[in-house]
Amino acid sequence: MSFNRIREKLSILADAAKYDVSCASSGGKRANSKKGLGNNTGTGICHSYTEDGRCVSLLKILLTNHCIFDCAYCVTRKSNDIKRAAFKIQEVVDLTINFYRRNYIEGLFLSSGIFKNSDYTMERLVAVARKLRLEENFNGYIHLKSIPGASDDLMREAGLYADRLSVNIEIPTVSGLQLLAPDKKHEDFIKPMQKVKNEIIQYKAERKIIKSTPRYAPAGQSTQMIIGATGETDRDIMYSAAYYYKKFDMRRVYYSGYIPVITDTRLPSLQTEVPVLRENRLYQTDWLMRFYGFSINELLNDQHKNLELDVDPKLSWALRNLEFFPVDINKADKRTLSRIPGVGMQSVSKILQARRFRRLDWIHLKAIGISFNRAKYFITCNSKDYFHKDFNPILLKSKILKTSKSKYTKHFSNQLSLFS
Repeated sequence: MSFNRIREKLSILADAAKYDVSCASSGGKRANSKKGLGNNTGTGICHSYTEDGRCVSLLKILLTNHCIFDCAYCVTRKSNDIKRAAFKIQEVVDLTINFYRRNYIEGLFLSSGIFKNSDYTMERLVAVARKLRLEENFNGYIHLKSIPGASDDLMREAGLYADRLSVNIEIPTVSGLQLLAPDKKHEDFIKPMQKVKNEIIQYKAERKIIKSTPRYAPAGQSTQMIIGATGETDRDIMYSAAYYYKKFDMRRVYYSGYIPVITDTRLPSLQTEVPVLRENRLYQTDWLMRFYGFSINELLNDQHKNLELDVDPKLSWALRNLEFFPVDINKADKRTLSRIPGVGMQSVSKILQARRFRRLDWIHLKAIGISFNRAKYFITCNSKDYFHKDFNPILLKSKILKTSKSKYTKHFSNQLSLFS
């Protein structure tokens, strides 16, 4: 096949893949062996990111954009009038190797529309990874999308070649999925997730006994939700995310703001900037739950079902709980320090370390690197200056916003061009 035809396929199928954001690669480790090509270190491959945080350092393509389903939100839905293309298995292998040799990429992120059936599609994805590993001796990062409904045998084989597996739950709730993708079943998404979890558990157990046990999906699994295509509240979304983290040991849950790329009466009409801001707040909430010890109910509840867009969720919580403040920076424990707006976990560690040798004042805190314009209203330290002047939440929020240096993207950035 001519170079121009391959280039045309790549243009179509790379563009179709840009809506999938669950392509982070950190967490895997695959050392180079037998004089092979590439490696994947424990801290992941070298990433490039768009302004809104999307990873674009992998060769990120669909195997095909043909699909038997007609999901309302999907640009590749079967009823959508778009140009279709499909790679052969060897073409993807050759592209990956050639792009890697030219230092364009550090690995492969491969997804696909579902054609014929789930197993047929998953077989072809696995075949690409198998050829790269066994025939090309490729040791770089590979992320395969798990096809909903794929058999357990295929999911096991996929995990032996891929560093990470992911199946997109797509819509956060079962009712939302039934509305926008009535041909799909929620249990078809759950089945491969459970298989991956079980295989990882089995691998870890066998590894303790037999060191040569083949690794299985060393970077774990992830999933992605489309946000804003249905009427779920942020509270609904985060309860769903918490369920997937706990039930299937997810490494990451990704939140993809709905982009109105096609027309369907079941879909909402949104201003383009809203999904990006909402997506950003959901990621911050996810981080607070996973690393800062916040519960969902503290951040989102019956009185506050959706996140504020103009302030981050930690600051929003603090403004609703001013009785918790001010916090004495020289006495508070780790959990309390982590709840101060403008103080991240790295700063918390530095504060705990530094106050072993001295009582900290404002100069010390600025040197540590806290977000001073925000944090100063919520703390006291070894200084006579005291910035908390009994402001009410509305006034305090206004003062903080006036000095805020945060900037949020107002549109989605395009995927990195491979032909610029």
